[in-house]
Amino acid sequence: MNAPGSTKATPLHGIASDAIDASCRMPLFVLFGVAALWLAASSVFGLIASIKFHSPTFLSEAGWLTYGRVYPAAKSMFLYGFALPAALGTTLWIFARIGKVGAAQPFFIAAGGALWNLGVLAGVIGIFAGHSTGFENMEMPRYAAVLLFFGFLLIGIWTLVTLHERRDRRLGVTQWFLLAALFWFPWIYSTAQLLLVVWPARGTAQAVIHWWFSANFTVLWCGLAGLGVVFYFIEHVAGRPLHNSPLAVFALWTSLLFVSWTGIPAGAPVPAWIPTLSTIAGVVSVVPLIALAMVLVPTLRATDVPPSAGGEITSHRSAWCRLTSTVPGRLVASGLVAFLVAWVVQLICAIPSVNGFVQFTWFTYALSQLNLYAFLALTLFGAIYLIAPRVAGMDWPWPKVVRLHFWLAVIGIALIVLPLAAGGLLQASKFASKASHPELSFVTVANGTLHFLRISSIGEVLLLLGHVLLAGNLLTLMARCARARLAAAYESAVAEVRTAEVKP
Repeated sequence: MNAPGSTKATPLHGIASDAIDASCRMPLFVLFGVAALWLAASSVFGLIASIKFHSPTFLSEAGWLTYGRVYPAAKSMFLYGFALPAALGTTLWIFARIGKVGAAQPFFIAAGGALWNLGVLAGVIGIFAGHSTGFENMEMPRYAAVLLFFGFLLIGIWTLVTLHERRDRRLGVTQWFLLAALFWFPWIYSTAQLLLVVWPARGTAQAVIHWWFSANFTVLWCGLAGLGVVFYFIEHVAGRPLHNSPLAVFALWTSLLFVSWTGIPAGAPVPAWIPTLSTIAGVVSVVPLIALAMVLVPTLRATDVPPSAGGEITSHRSAWCRLTSTVPGRLVASGLVAFLVAWVVQLICAIPSVNGFVQFTWFTYALSQLNLYAFLALTLFGAIYLIAPRVAGMDWPWPKVVRLHFWLAVIGIALIVLPLAAGGLLQASKFASKASHPELSFVTVANGTLHFLRISSIGEVLLLLGHVLLAGNLLTLMARCARARLAAAYESAVAEVRTAEVKP
C-alpha cells in the first residue's frame, strides 16, 4: 500500500494502482470538484443565516434572502451538493481499490454526477424562488427530485457493477457499510418523496414520515457513509486489520434495525405508541454503539507487529498514532471522535425527560452539527485529501493549505457546537424555571443566547475560509492534472507525426 498522498504505482494482483486511479479520474473530478463548489456556496448562505439570528436587519431588503429560504438552501447545498456526491465518489474509489478493478463505465458515472448536480442546481433555485416542499432535509421541489433520481441511478448502478467485478469475492467491513449506505439513501428518499410530495399522506402521518426520513438520512445514512470511510482508513491507510470484523458487521445490522426507528420526539402530537417505540429504539441503539466500541478501541490501541517470522515488534506506534500521522488521517480521526460523542449524546437525549428538557432549544441544532459536520464532513474531507492526489497522479499544489484547512475546520466547528450547546442548555434551564419566574418571556430567553449566536457566526466564517481553500486547492489540482494530460497527449501526437515523416 502506498503511503497517504503517494502517487507511485503498486501492483495489485496484476493491476497497477495508478491504472485503477486513472479509471476513476473523470467521475471523481466531476463529483469532488462540483461538491467542493457547493460546499463553499453552502457556507456563504449558512453564514448569512447565522448572522440573521443576531442581526435580523442584515440583507433584509432582499426578499429571496430571508432566513426561511437561505437556511434551507444552505443545508440542501451541503447535504445534496457536497455530502452525497463526495460520499458516492469515495465509495466508487474504495470499491475499485479494494476490489482491484477499474471503475465500470466511468463516462456514465460522470454523466450521472453531472445530472445530479443539475438537479441540485434546479432544487436550490427552486428554494430561492419559493418552491420549497416545506419538509426539512428534503426542501428541494419535485422537479429537482426527478433529476436527482436519474443521476443517482447512473452513479449507483455502475458503482455496484464495479463492486460486482471485484477480484476478491469476499466483502470486507468497509464494503458492507458503504454498500448499505448506497442502498439506504435511494430507499428512504424515494419513500419520503412519494408519501410527502407525490401522493401526500394525510394528517399526522406526514409528520411521522418526515421525522422518520430525517433521522434515517442525517443520522443513519451519515453514520453508514462516514464509518465506511473510517474503516477504510484504519484497515488500508493505518494498515491495521479490525479486531473483530464479525462484530463490526453485527453493529451494522443492529444499526439498521434500531436506529431506523428513531427520530420521533417524545412529545410529538401523534398516538403515544409511536414516540414510545422511537424512544425504545433510541435506547436500544446502545447495542451497536457498544459493538463498535469493542471493535474500534482494541484495533486503534494495537501496536505494529511484522507479518513475517521472528515475532519481534518493530514499532510501538499504535494504529491510532499511525492514523493521525497524516492530515487526512487526522481529519478522519477527529470525525470518529465526534461520531462517538454525538451518538452518546443522542442516546442520552432519547430519554423522554431529557428530550423534553432540550427540545426546541439550540442544543438540538448543535447536536445535528456535531453529527453532520464534525463527523461526516471531516471524514469526507479526509477521503478527498487522500484520494484526489492519487487520482490526479500528482501532489497537492499547496500542501500547507491542507493543514490549514484542518485547523480551520476543527476550530470552526468547535466554535459552532460548543457555544450553541451551552446556549441551548441555558435556554432549557430558563424554560424549566419559567413556572417559578413568570416574568421570563420567550423574547427574554432568546435575547440571552445572542452572545452564543455571535460566537457561532465566527465559527461559520472559519468554515467558509476552509471551504474556499479546499475548493481552490482541489480545482487547481484538477487543472494541473488536465494540463499535464493534454501536454502528454500533444507530445505523443507530435512524436507520431515525426515518426511518420522519417519513414520512407
